[in-house]
Amino acid sequence: MIDPAILRQSFARSDVHFVTIYGDQGVRPEASELTPASVLVPIVLREAEATVLFTRRTVHLKNHSGQISFPGGRAEPEDPSPEHTALRETFEEIGLAAERVELLGRLGDYHTRTGYRITPVVGLVTPPFELSPDGHEVDEVFEVPLAFLLDPANHQRHSREFQGETRHFFAIPWRDYYIWGATAGMLVNLQRRLSR
Repeated sequence: MIDPAILRQSFARSDVHFVTIYGDQGVRPEASELTPASVLVPIVLREAEATVLFTRRTVHLKNHSGQISFPGGRAEPEDPSPEHTALRETFEEIGLAAERVELLGRLGDYHTRTGYRITPVVGLVTPPFELSPDGHEVDEVFEVPLAFLLDPANHQRHSREFQGETRHFFAIPWRDYYIWGATAGMLVNLQRRLSR
């Protein structure tokens, strides 16, 4: 099992700097045009092994329907920080109370082609905890072993045609789940952050 103390130490270090990498290094909107958003990267400290909690979005949503993601969403004007946004959105989406999350720190902002500047906030979650997913937004909540997600051998590069262009992206398939795009990219950046 990955030692939680090592995770805490890694995020406590102030001398670790790296540039966020994206699955597709192509043109993105200017930073000033991006909508701020935050997600929680919830590392669950299970007794057997640490896992990461994900949601699968419902298929009827307008944006990113059916995709696997971290809990989170766009910032509201009254949110004082990205951490607050991530915790608020996580509670709204899956019912995980902020008191159950030990915040470790942030990864670098992840700029998406769809116009968001996402701040990934990493936190530890210690069981037991109860979830109550919002059935309108969340179809399923599940966990994947952290060690699997951090293994570079499981980080794949895929591509597909979209609007006349070939788009490249990271993917981390696990069992019947296909984790890809920004979510997989943030996991690749988490691995890079922890390996420093």
